Amino acid sequence: MRVEEVKRSERKKGRFLVRLEDGDILRVTEEELLRFGLRAGLELDGETLEAVRASVKASSAKAAAANIIGSRALSKKELTRRLVKKGSDEADAQAAADWLEDIGAVDDAGYAAALARHYGGKGYGPARVREELRRRGVDRSLWDEALEELPEAAEVLDELIRKKCRGELSDPREKKRVSDALLRRGFAWSDVKAAMGRYTEMLEDTYD
Repeated sequence: MRVEEVKRSERKKGRFLVRLEDGDILRVTEEELLRFGLRAGLELDGETLEAVRASVKASSAKAAAANIIGSRALSKKELTRRLVKKGSDEADAQAAADWLEDIGAVDDAGYAAALARHYGGKGYGPARVREELRRRGVDRSLWDEALEELPEAAEVLDELIRKKCRGELSDPREKKRVSDALLRRGFAWSDVKAAMGRYTEMLEDTYD
């Protein structure tokens, strides 16, 4: 396959457009341009052409990964999924995610801790945070350390009950409404029960 033309891309910095005799255009990096000696008039045998195509796919996946992670934090698994959705092969997507992890641009432990702080600050409990970590593809081995970032459940629950309670918790319907809301937020029943007990005692002390 003959290379008909090589020119610098006007749209993407650091990329070169290599037009082949069949009309196909390869968007290569400068490193690939030099490594394969790509120039107008060069004849590429089948093996070399496949090597160039494979390299282009891999470098394109890396570029896409860098753009994605530059706009928002993601777990390694989320990033890989997104790259595949955008058209990268699974292997190229995984390699790009590995590369970003190696240079510190993807940090699942830091990401998990940030998620725990975020949802903990919004008043969510451990079960809800674990579900969020699972949904976002964070490995289970990182969950326990991330959950240490959560505020004390008792403090959060006491504040939530004060905000949510519309009456005395001696009313079974009110007690169920409040407890269901707190359980949906991911708090354990034992913590919810203890918090409702503290609230009831506080009201009794107020009225004494």
